[in-house]
Amino acid sequence: MTHFYQKLNIIAIAGILVFQLMFPQFAYAYVVANSGAKDSILAMTNSPQEIMFEAEDISLINRLPVAPDRIAHKKVRISMTAYSSTPGQTDSTPFITANGSQVRDGIVAANFLPFGTKVRIPEVFGDKVFSVEDRMNARYYYKMDVWMLTYEEAKNFGLKYVEVEIF
Repeated sequence: MTHFYQKLNIIAIAGILVFQLMFPQFAYAYVVANSGAKDSILAMTNSPQEIMFEAEDISLINRLPVAPDRIAHKKVRISMTAYSSTPGQTDSTPFITANGSQVRDGIVAANFLPFGTKVRIPEVFGDKVFSVEDRMNARYYYKMDVWMLTYEEAKNFGLKYVEVEIF
């Protein structure tokens, strides 16, 4: 009977390997197994390597790496205003940006930068990083608008000439 189980194990392993070769998009897997005193984490990737390490504390897995400080590859000095989601300042969809995302804190509108570009305005907002996700009227090419929650905040922001760091 043990000979039968040995054949069954070989067939199962061969089936798994064939499945991974035929469907590599499903080869990513992270398995957390309790092996007694320590927790073991097995990470399988599309490469033939398997990474195995042991962690004393399972909470170590949930820690995110700390990114190094960003260094701007370009700095420009432009005029900046603010806008809010009021019908007089937007099109017929005031809560949807030009690239289709929902308006929120941390977005800016600019015509001279591609969608998704990260910018920082240290003179006004310190180290806060903004993302270009909206557009302005075509006549405003080299200008930037920052989205604000209320019309009053946008109006009080006024017009500022600022240095923008582009990443």
